[in-house]
Amino acid sequence: MRGIGNGVQAAVSAILFALLAACGGGGGNGNGSGGGSSANNPPGGVHLQIVSFGDSLSDVGTYAPIAGAVGGGRFTTNPGQVWTQDVAQYYGDTLSAAYTIGVDHKLSAQGGLGYAEGGSTVATPADQYDFLTDVIGNIEMPVNQQVSSYVSAHGSFNGNQLVLVWAGANDVLRAGTPPAANTTVEQAATTLAQIVAQIVQGGATHVVVVNVPNVGLSPKGLASADGGANLSQLSQLFNTTLNAALQSNGLQGKVIEIDSYTWVTQAIANYQANGFTVSNTAQACDPSKTPDDTSLLCSPATYVAPNADQTYMFADDLHPTTHLHALFAQFVEQQIAQSGLGH
Repeated sequence: MRGIGNGVQAAVSAILFALLAACGGGGGNGNGSGGGSSANNPPGGVHLQIVSFGDSLSDVGTYAPIAGAVGGGRFTTNPGQVWTQDVAQYYGDTLSAAYTIGVDHKLSAQGGLGYAEGGSTVATPADQYDFLTDVIGNIEMPVNQQVSSYVSAHGSFNGNQLVLVWAGANDVLRAGTPPAANTTVEQAATTLAQIVAQIVQGGATHVVVVNVPNVGLSPKGLASADGGANLSQLSQLFNTTLNAALQSNGLQGKVIEIDSYTWVTQAIANYQANGFTVSNTAQACDPSKTPDDTSLLCSPATYVAPNADQTYMFADDLHPTTHLHALFAQFVEQQIAQSGLGH
């Protein structure tokens, strides 16, 4: 990965120290058993506490203390929200990061229930990959460690929670090419099903499991030599393996499965009907203005157009814009409702 440059790093460090001095370095967790007045039901029709595990697609601000200094903070068109935050609001909750990074490139617990961290795989340690290491270091927890951290802090899950699990895209991206990559992808999907089983056995009664999106249709996929064919193939392999593993673990019917692969594919095919003017062929965050060309460090100052967060589908070459996140959140909410929970 490209470095963010000495100038940007210096600016980030200077602003961050000032912010930490002014705020005491703290931050509320923003997580209750449900927000708002008990007399007024949230749009979802039921109050639920949201717990989230996964990667950058669900990260609500693990790296915000550093990225926020340049207007970033989440892997989208900042300051927009990601889907997990939208879903939390729908059920009357507020989701904040379980851990955040400091200038020392170390994670510290914040008390939030948003455990998803950008760069995370299902179970592979962070130091085996080079992901924005000059910005965040090698500190992101894989999902199995995220769940273990939750259990260590909270003991168990409960029926008043909605647990969101979305992981595997990084495993697909880093696996290489088929057929050599197949075993790696299958193992990750099988492991994810085992992690979901652990969550259910730990007391969770409302668990949403999202499969891997069609990574081959991302701008990164389109730009690859084969136009994304291998990434699409591996995404499908992950999903079929995950589905089979959930079934063999007796979890189908106990979890709410969300097919993001089909949803993303259809959303791109019908992008104009979904309110976009640019599909998967370009990104909202200007590569020449956005440090490291990553949506983590994207802000309105680096948009290609003032309303790019609404008119483009992708923030950078992999991550959804604010608008696409919002549409996906609505889809998830609808699927949850069809399962019999809330509206």
